Amino acid sequence: MSGIDIVMDILKMLKAARPDSSFVESLYQQYCNRGGLSRKQLEGLYSKAEKLAEIPTARLATLQAIINKKPIRHRNDKTLNLPVIPVTDPLPALIEEILLKYPTHKRVLFLQQKHKQREPFQQNEKDEILRFAKLLLGEK
Repeated sequence: MSGIDIVMDILKMLKAARPDSSFVESLYQQYCNRGGLSRKQLEGLYSKAEKLAEIPTARLATLQAIINKKPIRHRNDKTLNLPVIPVTDPLPALIEEILLKYPTHKRVLFLQQKHKQREPFQQNEKDEILRFAKLLLGEK
């Protein structure tokens, strides 16, 4: 491991140039305590550092490379990973048939809503739909 720490060098240069900056001081303390900064913090450090003429462009380029290596996190990943419901599933058709005959059946309405939100059915819910179809529609 080489003894060069670009992030620490840039933080020290910024602290020397702007000793009254609470943002730089905060980043410096976090870097010393944790040993690293998040992507957003590094981007903020870069935006401060590029405004300072004393910092060499090679160090800025290295900082940009460090930022590009960091992963980008999205908060809405949960909505992107919706489970795919197979088209050949007979349960949605059974739900529709039951609701045609009994439109106010609360449990079947709940299961229909669950299907519309692309939530997978549990095994007991599948059995329940089949049981309702058998009892209410006379189907197997």
